[in-house]
Amino acid sequence: STMRKGKTTDSPHSSTDLSEGKEKLRLKQEVGLISGVSLIAGTMIGSGIFMSPEWVLHHMGSPASSLLIWAACGLLAMFGALSYAELGTIIKESGGEYIYILRIFGSFPAFLFAYTSVILVRPAGLAAVCLSFAEYAVAPFYPGCSSPQVVVKCTAAACILLLTIINCLNVRLATSIMNIFTAAKLLALLVIVVGGLVLLAKGQTQSFQNAFQNTTAGIGAVGVAFYQGLWSYDGWNNLNYVTEELKKPEVTLPRAVMIAIPLVTCLYLLVNVSYLAAMTPSELLSSGAVAVTWGDKVLGSWAWLISLSVALSTFGSSNGTFFSGGRVCYIAAREGHMPGILSMAHVRRLTPSPALLFTSAVSLIMIISGSFTSIVNFFSFIAWLFYGMTISGLLYLKIKKPELPRSYKVPIIIPIIVLMAAVYLVLAPIIDQPQIEILYIVLFIFSGIILYFPLVRFKCHPRFLQRVTLHLQLFLEVAPTTRDAN
Repeated sequence: STMRKGKTTDSPHSSTDLSEGKEKLRLKQEVGLISGVSLIAGTMIGSGIFMSPEWVLHHMGSPASSLLIWAACGLLAMFGALSYAELGTIIKESGGEYIYILRIFGSFPAFLFAYTSVILVRPAGLAAVCLSFAEYAVAPFYPGCSSPQVVVKCTAAACILLLTIINCLNVRLATSIMNIFTAAKLLALLVIVVGGLVLLAKGQTQSFQNAFQNTTAGIGAVGVAFYQGLWSYDGWNNLNYVTEELKKPEVTLPRAVMIAIPLVTCLYLLVNVSYLAAMTPSELLSSGAVAVTWGDKVLGSWAWLISLSVALSTFGSSNGTFFSGGRVCYIAAREGHMPGILSMAHVRRLTPSPALLFTSAVSLIMIISGSFTSIVNFFSFIAWLFYGMTISGLLYLKIKKPELPRSYKVPIIIPIIVLMAAVYLVLAPIIDQPQIEILYIVLFIFSGIILYFPLVRFKCHPRFLQRVTLHLQLFLEVAPTTRDAN
């Protein structure tokens, strides 16, 4: 059958397993509804809403059209998340797009996704968010001038190391921090919303007069505006990466999506209205950091609260990115697409510490080299390429395998809309403004072929790798795990 049956991938030399003769380890089901909502909302609300509004307005040309883009991005994120919720109730395994592509399309495309995600996309995204956290965290120490890059990079690296320690120690600790920081950033956004409503009540509505004037109608411009908006919504699919760690996933997954994404969308729209109430469109376009400019105009001597809020927001977002990103690496290793050591969990703490350490190491390299900016700029291109593939897999299951048990069903028109949007978002920038970086990204994705056939298809593993795995197992106190596909 097309749905590939999963099998537990053990270490190739079971005599080295620390868990020999005992029941296999499983990651704990520690993520409930509140933590699920926090994981989605907390990862989505990062630096985007504080930085992207000026770029959406820049590409769209008018306040009203930029607000329409923000609403459309929220609707697209909601449709995508609802489609993923159905996939999560059919394939009750962690790993998000990776596990869905693996079970529906097979090993080769799943390996290409895992290779691209683990080596490039996730670490680059984490490094970018941590660098934006560092920019805001050190800015108060260098008033009136730009912060030294060495200080910013060291702060970002410290942020990654702190996240690594938190996530390796305890899943509950990581989710508790996620909940606290999500509450803090929601409070910060509410301050901006309330400030905007007060300004509107006082009659500051000049930005909304002739609101559609100067609207841009070009296909490419709309596509790039969508990319900027969708960067702020990225994280809508994060709960699917930790399905096995959810309490009652068939209930928690759809509910968390239905609470978190409309909440974030409403907040984003109200925050944009608040920005436009405090600033004219030209002021907003000339602002380096929209939220800070808003704070200077509205809060006066309390403006430092906004810088603090952005720092807290980006730290919370990077924690969510790290929490889910490490799981992709862990699941891919468990399926034999990454080195076996990355599929193991700590024998006492039950956290996927080797996968988390690996993700942390790659992110640190990207921060040190500082050459990942162009990769992050094309993050949406890679993301929507694989989102489109995953959604086409759902459509295949709905049409060809309607008998598969599922506790939640999304109307078929919704994944069709998401697939059409994915095709548009992948092709629009190529057709309108072809850039050489996109070719580099495509070449990187297909360079995975060189590794796939010898290492995965024909399992040509050098003998010294087994010895390295054994020593790392003993050093890190980890053992193989089994899936918990409920």
